[in-house]
Amino acid sequence: MVVNQIFAGASVADLDIARAWYERLMGRPPDLTPNEHEACWQVTDTGWVYIIADADRAGCGVLTLLVDDLEARAAEIAQRGIETGEIDWVVPGSVRSVWITDPDGNRIQLGEVRADDA
Repeated sequence: MVVNQIFAGASVADLDIARAWYERLMGRPPDLTPNEHEACWQVTDTGWVYIIADADRAGCGVLTLLVDDLEARAAEIAQRGIETGEIDWVVPGSVRSVWITDPDGNRIQLGEVRADDA
C-alpha cells in the first residue's frame, strides 16, 4: 500500500472548545475548515491533524507527532497555556516524548528521535 497523504483525527464533544484548544496547541488557526463539524491543521507537506465533532467517540484518540527540538516545542506549547507532562525516554538514548491531553481526554504525544544518539 502506498500512502500519499495522511489525515489523523481526534473526535471531540464540543468543536468550539476543542478548536480553541488546538489553535493554542498548533499556534495558529486551522488551515482548512471543510464543514461545520471539522477543523484541520497541515503539520507536514503531506500530513494533517484534524478534529471532528463526534461526542460519542470523543476522548478516545491517540496521536503521535514527531518534532525536532522537543524541549523547545514543549516550552512553546506551555507558553500558550497548555500543560504538558514530563519529557521522558521512550527508547533510552534515542527516542524521547511528552504527553499532552486535550479537553476531551484525547492524548497527543510529541516525540523526538535523536538519530545521532541511536
